Amino acid sequence: MVRSDTSPAPNYAEGCAAESRRDVIRKLSISLKELRETLIWLRIIQKSELLPSARLDDLLDETDQLCRIIAASILTARRNGDD
Repeated sequence: MVRSDTSPAPNYAEGCAAESRRDVIRKLSISLKELRETLIWLRIIQKSELLPSARLDDLLDETDQLCRIIAASILTARRNGDD
């Protein structure tokens, strides 16, 4: 989980500094993939009751919100043209 949880931020930063729209989309897609993996790990932890649900609820919500934001950014980048 540490790997998937720490990967989105650097990939997002790389996407912000990308030289082409295609590269932006690629980096943001990697961030989204890693966020989704983190979401799955959090759900597994919750279902297996390794931690109390109350401790995980905010993390699950924030991770879901980040997934939605990155997914919307990818759609916007795709909609704004090709290069």
